Amino acid sequence: MRILNTIAQHDLNASRADAVAAETAGYDGITTLENRHDPFLPLAVAATATRRIELVTGVAIAFLRSPMSLANIGWDLQRSSGGRFTLGLGPQIRAHNEKRFSVPWSAPVPRLREYVQSLRAIWQAWQGGGELRYEGEHYRFTLMPPNFRPEPMDLPPPRILLAAVGPAMLKLAGEVADGVILHPFCTRPYIEQTVLPALAAGFARSGRNREDFEIVGGGFVATGADDDEVRRHAEWVRQRIGFYGSTPAYWPVLESCGMRDLGERLNVMTKEGRWDALAAEVPDDLLQACAAVAQHDELASAVAARFGGLSDSLPLSASSEQPAEVPERVIAALRRIPSGAG
Repeated sequence: MRILNTIAQHDLNASRADAVAAETAGYDGITTLENRHDPFLPLAVAATATRRIELVTGVAIAFLRSPMSLANIGWDLQRSSGGRFTLGLGPQIRAHNEKRFSVPWSAPVPRLREYVQSLRAIWQAWQGGGELRYEGEHYRFTLMPPNFRPEPMDLPPPRILLAAVGPAMLKLAGEVADGVILHPFCTRPYIEQTVLPALAAGFARSGRNREDFEIVGGGFVATGADDDEVRRHAEWVRQRIGFYGSTPAYWPVLESCGMRDLGERLNVMTKEGRWDALAAEVPDDLLQACAAVAQHDELASAVAARFGGLSDSLPLSASSEQPAEVPERVIAALRRIPSGAG
C-alpha cells in the first residue's frame, strides 16, 4: 500500500520543509487540498525541493477553472517535478460552486467527463504538436496558436484522479480517470457494496481492469504514540464525521451502516446553527466504521483490517493543518500491506 501525507499550505516556507520531511520519512506521496488555500502553489514548491515523492492535489475544484488554465498548471508541475504530479479533481457541491466560487452549476457527471476529455485533448495537442480540436456541450477548444503552445516535454501528461462519492461519479471515474479519490467519510461496507460495483461498471465501459486503476483513501486514520494522542485525533475525526454526515449527499454512507436517521438529525442541527454539538451525536461504532483507530505500534494491523484489499493508497492525514506525525518504522510497516489492486 502507498502511504501519503498532507503538508502545510498556509505558508510556502512550511510547505517546502514539510515536503522534504515527508520524502525523508519514506512517504510515497503528499497531497494538498482546496479548502482555505490554493492546492497548486505548495506542490510547485515541493516539486523543486524533492526528488522522489509523488505530488497530488487531493483535490482541486474543477469547475472554477477553465480546463485550459488547469492544463497549463498541470503541464508545468509535471515538467518541474520530473513526472511526479497527479491531478486530483472534484466537482464540489452546488452551493459551493454558486455561492463560494460564483461559477454556474450544471449536472456534474457529464460536465466532468468533458473536463477530463478536454484536458487530455489539450495535452495531446501540446505533446504531439497537432491540431487542438475538442467540441462538447460544455467545453470547446479549437484555437492553439504556436505562441501559446508550451514546449513539449519528454514525459507523459499527468495522471488524472476523480473524487467521487455517489454511484454515478464513481462509474465516471472508472470510465475516464486513472484512479478515484474516495472521501474520508466512508465505511468498508460502502466501499464493498457501492464503490467497487460502480467502478466495475465504469471499467466495463472503458475496457480497463482494476489492476490499472488506483483507489485512494476511503476512510480516516486516528493514531498517536499513546492513548491520549489517539483519543485527541479520534475526537477530531468524530467532529468531521458529524460535519459530513449532516450533508444529504453523504447520507448513502450512513445508510451503509443503518444510520440514515442520524444524518437527518445532524442536518436539522446545522439549520439551527448547532455546529458545535454535531460531534456529540456521532456514536463510537460509527467512528470505528469510518476510521482506523490505533496507537502507532498497532496501526498497521488496524489499517489492514479497515482498508486492506480495498485501497491502493492511503492518506494518513485528512487536513493540511494536521499532517501526520508517524515514525518511519510505522510507515514502512504500512507500506507492506497488500493494496486493493493486488
